[in-house]
Amino acid sequence: MDDDLRERVEREAEKHALLNAVKHESDADVGAVMGPLMGDNPEFREHADAVPGLIGGVIGRVNDLEYDEKRARLEELAPEELAEIEAEDEADEHDLPDLPRADDHDEIRMRCAPNPNGPWHVGHARMPAVIGTYKQRYDGWFCVRFDDTDPETKRPDLEAYDAILEDLDYLGFEPDATFKASDRLDIYYDHARKLIDMGGAYTCSCSGEEFSELKNSGEACPHRDKDAETVLSEFEDMIGGVYDSGEMVLRIKTDIEHKNPALRDWVAFRMIDTPHPREEAEEYRCWPMLDFQSAIDDHIIGITHIIRGIDLQDSAKRQGFLYDYFGWEYPEVVHWGHVQIDAYDVKMSTSTLSELIEDGELDGWDDPRAPTLKSLRRRGIRGEAIVDAMIGLGTSTSDVDLAMSTIYANNRELIDEETDRRFLVRDGNEVPLGGSPPDEANPQLHPNHEDRGVRKIPVGDAVLLESDDLPQREERVWLKGLGCFQYTRDTLQYTGEDIEVVREGDVDVVHWAPARESVPVRMRTMEGDVTGRAEPGVAELATDEMVQFVRVGFARIDHVPSGVADDSSDDELVVYYAHP
Repeated sequence: MDDDLRERVEREAEKHALLNAVKHESDADVGAVMGPLMGDNPEFREHADAVPGLIGGVIGRVNDLEYDEKRARLEELAPEELAEIEAEDEADEHDLPDLPRADDHDEIRMRCAPNPNGPWHVGHARMPAVIGTYKQRYDGWFCVRFDDTDPETKRPDLEAYDAILEDLDYLGFEPDATFKASDRLDIYYDHARKLIDMGGAYTCSCSGEEFSELKNSGEACPHRDKDAETVLSEFEDMIGGVYDSGEMVLRIKTDIEHKNPALRDWVAFRMIDTPHPREEAEEYRCWPMLDFQSAIDDHIIGITHIIRGIDLQDSAKRQGFLYDYFGWEYPEVVHWGHVQIDAYDVKMSTSTLSELIEDGELDGWDDPRAPTLKSLRRRGIRGEAIVDAMIGLGTSTSDVDLAMSTIYANNRELIDEETDRRFLVRDGNEVPLGGSPPDEANPQLHPNHEDRGVRKIPVGDAVLLESDDLPQREERVWLKGLGCFQYTRDTLQYTGEDIEVVREGDVDVVHWAPARESVPVRMRTMEGDVTGRAEPGVAELATDEMVQFVRVGFARIDHVPSGVADDSSDDELVVYYAHP
C-alpha cells in the first residue's frame, strides 16, 4: 500500500470513527467503522488484510478525545454529515410523519389489500412496511384483505394467497386478521340491497359505449329512474346468474353532472362468466367492483386510516358517495406517489413476470433476475433491509426513486459482521506454483474477529486466479492468506517476503483458489449464472448460510450436493449472489 493510499485510509477511518462516536455519543467501535468504511470506499477492499491494522490506531486516537473535541474535529472533516446527524437528533424520532387525526381514534386500524394474482414484487413491499411500522408506533391493528373479486382480468392465483403471507412474514410483520373478499359476497349483496331500497343504485343494461357517451355529455341513463322494486328484482337476477357478462350492471347514483366524469354513476356490480379459481367462490357470477367491495369492508372492519397511491384519489371520492348514503364517516386517507426501483431489466409487473415464467424466460418467482421479494429472500437479503429502505421514502405524494443500492447497503450493515469470508475464483486461470510455498494457507474467517479462527486451505502445486489478477512477467503479487509470489516463466515463485511489501504499496493483493482441491460453484446473479471454483471449506457450509466471497461480494448458500468436489455439473455447489 503506497503512502497516498495509506493516508486516504487513515483519513476516511477518522471520519467514520468520528461519525460513529458522535452519533452514538460513545467511543467508536471498530466493527461498526469497518462496514461503512469499506462500503463507501470499495477500492480499499483489495487491501482488507492491511486496513484493520491501519485503522486501529486511528480509532484509538478518536476515542481519546472528549465529546466536544470529537464534534469539533468532525465539523472540520465532514460538516455536511455532522449537520445530518444533528438534524436527525432534532427531528421527530420517527422516519414517517404522524398519521392524520391519530389522536381522534381509540385504536389505529389499517389494512393491506393485495390482489392475489401472484407473489409480491419489490415495489409491493412499501405498503406492508409502512403499515406495519405505523402499527408498531401506535400499538395499532392491521389486517390483510385479499381483494380477489375479479376472477377474469386480475385472476387470482391460488398459490399467491399463501405466497403473499410468506412475503409479509419475510418482511417481519404478522397481520392481526386475514380476509378474502371472495368469501364475503353475501355481505356486499346485502349492502347493495339496502342501497337499492334507499334509491341509491339502479340496474343498467346500456352497453359500455352507450353509457360512456351519456356520461361524458352529462345526460342521465334511461334506466336511472327505475323503481326500487324493479331494480331489486333485476339485481337478484344478477346474483342468480340470469344475465351474461356485459349484459347488466348495478350503478351507484351520484351526480350525473359532476365535474369529474369518472365519478358519474359508477359501476358497483357486474357480471363475469369466468368462474373464480377458488372452489368456495366458483358458483358466483355477480361480482362487486373494487371501489364498492373495499368501501363496505373498510367500514365493517373499522379501518381508520387508508394509505393508497395518488392515482387512486378518485376511489376515495367514489366511495364517499356510498358513505354519504349510509351515513358513515370515511377513514383518513394518505395518498402517496409511485415508487420507481432501478437495477432491473424486467418490468415490475405481476402479470409480466407471470408471462415470463410461463414462457420459460425466468426460472420462477425466485429467479435472481426477477424483481420479487422471493428473489431477494433467496439471494440472502433480509426483509429488515427492505423495510428500512421503504420507510426512508416517507409518504410523499411525489413519485420517488429507490436505488437497490440502498437495500444492499442496509443488508450489508446487518450481515457484514456475522458473515465469514471465503475465496471464489470466477472462470479461473490455472498457474503453477514454485519456490516451496506453505502447504496450507490460513486466512482469517473474518478480518474483524480474530477469535473466530482461520480457514485451512490446502495449497497444492497450482492455484486459480481471475483473469484481471494475472500478474505481468516478473511482477510480484500477494495471494491473500498465503504470501508473496513473483511471476516468472509462467510460474508463481514463492518469495517468502512478509506483509510489509503490501503495506509499502509495491504488491497487489488478490484472492485465489487451489487448482486441485477447489470445489465447483455456480453463482446465480441478476446478470445470469457465473461459474467458478471456491476454496474447499465452502462445501462444508450449510444451506441458507451467508458467505462473503472476498473481492466478489455476499452470497447465500443455496445447494450443497454430496460429491461436491467432482467435476460433474450435477455436483456444483449453487449460491445466489446478494450484492457487493
